[in-house]
Amino acid sequence: MGFTPKSGLFLGGSCVAAIAAVGSIFELSSGQPELGSLATSLILGVSLPIGVLCFYAAVRSANANS
Repeated sequence: MGFTPKSGLFLGGSCVAAIAAVGSIFELSSGQPELGSLATSLILGVSLPIGVLCFYAAVRSANANS
């Protein structure tokens, strides 16, 4: 599989979104999120699909250029 700058950017975006999702899960499980339950839930709800879509785009981009 070839690595391209485009696939690298998508993979980096996927990593950042995954870190945000995991952090949100830990914040929500603590009982008192620092940003509040609504904001933390929104971050979780947005970061999960973005992470999956970025990862999928990274794999497609790398496969297209190999």
